[in-house]
Amino acid sequence: MSAKSSIAPAGLAQGASAAAIPFVDLQAQYRRIKSSVDARIARILDHGRFILGPEVAELEAALARFAGGGEAVGVASGTEALRLPLMAEGIGLGDAVFLPAFTFTATAEVPVAIGASPVFVDVEAASFNLDPASLERAIADVKRAGRLKPRAVIVVDLFGLPADYARIAEICQRENLFLLADAAQSFGARLGNVRVGCLAPATAASFFPSKPLGCYGDGGAILTGDPERAAVYRSLRMHGAGADRYDIVRIGTNARLDTIQAAVLLAKLEIFADELASRERVARTYDRLLAGKVGLPPRHADAASAWAQYCILIDARDRVKAELEVHGVPSAIYYPKPLHLQPAYARYGDGEGSLPVAEQLCERILALPMHPYLDEPTIGRIAATVAAAVAAGA
Repeated sequence: MSAKSSIAPAGLAQGASAAAIPFVDLQAQYRRIKSSVDARIARILDHGRFILGPEVAELEAALARFAGGGEAVGVASGTEALRLPLMAEGIGLGDAVFLPAFTFTATAEVPVAIGASPVFVDVEAASFNLDPASLERAIADVKRAGRLKPRAVIVVDLFGLPADYARIAEICQRENLFLLADAAQSFGARLGNVRVGCLAPATAASFFPSKPLGCYGDGGAILTGDPERAAVYRSLRMHGAGADRYDIVRIGTNARLDTIQAAVLLAKLEIFADELASRERVARTYDRLLAGKVGLPPRHADAASAWAQYCILIDARDRVKAELEVHGVPSAIYYPKPLHLQPAYARYGDGEGSLPVAEQLCERILALPMHPYLDEPTIGRIAATVAAAVAAGA
């Protein structure tokens, strides 16, 4: 590394070492809720109902209340939360499921797993979320080709910011498409006065440990305002059971939520609103310190992000990332390659250059540490290190 690229940030002498900063600090959170988590888990060890125990029903009611209505169905993971709604709609072989190329693989692997075909759509540079205009073009292309039947759209609230549900829902209604929200990163966010969970006919949430609301293993939930859909989701998660576990009324799967994970989530829900406010504080501090130095994450006047990630846009991303690592500042790339260019999905995409915004974002995106327990001095150190690393390449 050249002398120019190893310039220390302000406040840190050249060659000085500093303590590494956690990318996500789950230990700080656990210290805050330890008594509640421990007590809830102890109750489960006493009653012994480790799968779909009473805490799962309690969590489902609490999630639905937080979202603003409807029902919640706890499932084993965020991936299952995506899969079960598509299964319930009978989507499968010969069906097209439209989704953004700039997202995690789980969004696309679910349609493939049930026999459908993912159709990749570009995203908006201003939001990182699915571009309604690109969606309309993709639908028209599929209809023109006649090989697949358009059936569903999975819209992803990337990094915690809700997508343009009004425009996307209008397209889905016009084209008779099922709309599924992938809220793996956005539970707790809102669009206008409506919280995520009530923005689409079905919403998939992930409770992977690093999510804004995360458990201590895998977990997820499906939120819906339709009681009939909720009943089908509950059946599907339990091997297609009907009135009892041996009354099999449909082909289902094992997607049940562990009771201990529900207990952890109940403890975290007690502080979730406060943590969301802290995430917003962290994001605004980053915005203030990094303005004019890097491309800041998108914001919408009528939306509140859950801030699952704080992602900046920079040139020479890999060089900057390496420089941050030298100074104990972790970072991550979400995502290094769009899905239509991943080898596993090559046969579903149109190759390089077909979705230019997604491709360009993957070259410049970099996520900085983001969690509710980042204090002002630590944020200042991170921002100063980023600014120094960017300036070193200017």
